[in-house]
Amino acid sequence: MIEIKKNIYWCGIRDWGLSVFHGHELSTHRGTSYNSYIIRDKKTVLIDTVWDPYKEQFVEDLDKSIGLSNIDAIVINHMEPDHGGSLGLLMSKIPNTPIYCTKNGSEIIKKYFEKDWNFNIVKTGDVLDLGEHKLHFVDMQMIHWPDSMLVYVEGAKLVISNDAFGQHYCGTALFNDQVDTCELYQEAIKYYANILTPFRPLIKKKIEQIMAMNLDIDMIAPSHGVIWRDNPSQIIKKYVEWADPNFNEGYAAIIYDTMYHTTRAMAEAIGRGFEEEGVSYRIINAATRDKSDLNVEIFKANAVLIGSCTVNNTVTRPIAALLEEIKSLKIKSKLAAGFGAYGWSGEAHKKISKELGDAGLTIGAEPLGFRYKMLEQEVEQCVEMGRNIARQLKAK
Repeated sequence: MIEIKKNIYWCGIRDWGLSVFHGHELSTHRGTSYNSYIIRDKKTVLIDTVWDPYKEQFVEDLDKSIGLSNIDAIVINHMEPDHGGSLGLLMSKIPNTPIYCTKNGSEIIKKYFEKDWNFNIVKTGDVLDLGEHKLHFVDMQMIHWPDSMLVYVEGAKLVISNDAFGQHYCGTALFNDQVDTCELYQEAIKYYANILTPFRPLIKKKIEQIMAMNLDIDMIAPSHGVIWRDNPSQIIKKYVEWADPNFNEGYAAIIYDTMYHTTRAMAEAIGRGFEEEGVSYRIINAATRDKSDLNVEIFKANAVLIGSCTVNNTVTRPIAALLEEIKSLKIKSKLAAGFGAYGWSGEAHKKISKELGDAGLTIGAEPLGFRYKMLEQEVEQCVEMGRNIARQLKAK
């Protein structure tokens, strides 16, 4: 265990080698951690557990460090298996220990473990008095599961924030002032873009609600990654910024997949149009870029231009997956356009444009498609598409 505040300890697991998460949906280039916390007071409380592949190690470590029989209560902020997966083994050792969770949390726990333990249902405003510390429960429903909540530890100025403010980042140390800031924010925005983006409106409202509570906060301890102890308000400010549907970092993302390089040549010509107008852009091959990292590029861009050659009357597989990601992440408030080369039928660029529009993006140019290899005048049309979108961005 590592003491993070007086009589409050991190007792989680570091997973250095993890490379994928949520099945194979999310890449984790820097591993992750499963953060669990112990508060020792007149009552000793465990807050969250760890992913069940580590349950034996977790329970054994708890027993050695504090003694399982000394745990007076367990708080489960969120029952997704990477948080609550070890609960079953732990409760087999101390089955009468009260569990504090939301109503949705109790239902999910019952479903996972087929047990009706001693549940204490809590909601925003409820308080558990431990002695020197008081736990204030705050409902965080659908950020990002129905059962999610966080705990404010009065007496320690500590927020145990569950998935909010986390990162899939197994850092060299436990606190934000002890790790590389660039790495930390790469993982923080990746976590937000891939997991929390669909819940932007809820996040904005919840942060406003929490700030209205006037909590004195000098540390934020999430369920994954490092703990924010140096200027913890910095990550709150970032979440406010990222929750704005108009958030962008001022560049266009030109994303393509290609078979015989004509669609790539189109992407490069479109890029020249942006360059001529003095607007920043990035050209990205969807087939060779990690999908989770690609979602971050889209999240940060102010315009998204997507190209694909036509294969079997539709787009290539990487582009099909990308269009579905944009839809599921509810990415909107960006200019968009479709382009692509084809051999005979030529549906891809039109399909891209339609799906981007259906997803809620603003189509800034007619879809552009050329057969086989571009002629000189067709190259110029691509350059003009870039100029056109760039002018619209500058006019905003």
